Amino acid sequence: MPPSPHVAVFGSSSVRAGSPDYDRAYRLGRLLARAGFVVVNGGYIGTMEAVSKGAAEAGGHVIGVTCKAIERWRPVGPNPWLTEVWPAETLMDRLNLLLSRTQAAVVLPGGVGTLTEFFLFWNHLLIQAWPPRPLVLLGDVWTRWLPTLFATFPEHFPEAARRIPQIAATPEEAVGMLQTAFAKG
Repeated sequence: MPPSPHVAVFGSSSVRAGSPDYDRAYRLGRLLARAGFVVVNGGYIGTMEAVSKGAAEAGGHVIGVTCKAIERWRPVGPNPWLTEVWPAETLMDRLNLLLSRTQAAVVLPGGVGTLTEFFLFWNHLLIQAWPPRPLVLLGDVWTRWLPTLFATFPEHFPEAARRIPQIAATPEEAVGMLQTAFAKG
């Protein structure tokens, strides 16, 4: 039996429990775990905590990629829902682990860190540094933001780049996209 695909989930650390964004991340984690995916995320608070909690409560395997540099900058530790921790010393090491050891990514709304993860994942796919893998953007914000980005910088986003990210409206749709992609092989 092949190993379960590792799905990275990128999102904001500022999302709070009880908010719609937290609830959506929690639901995504549950669905990913129920579908048999290993959930990989930054391992801390906000979206990372929500997706970890959802996956853990559904019996899933959850990996948090932590970073000493982040912990020195902000007093935060790994969330309690992690099954496993992959520690990194620097932010670049953390990004490398998040990107290189996953077979897909789901991106929720977030700030600079989330966009960095998204753009790095996207760029690696564009330049074919890896075999093709799913990159799913979850939420309505992407249906407004991505076309604006393409319209503002049309010469920098050729059709090959535009075809890579898929947009899902719901966690159910995002997980369905992943299941379809992995079923195709």
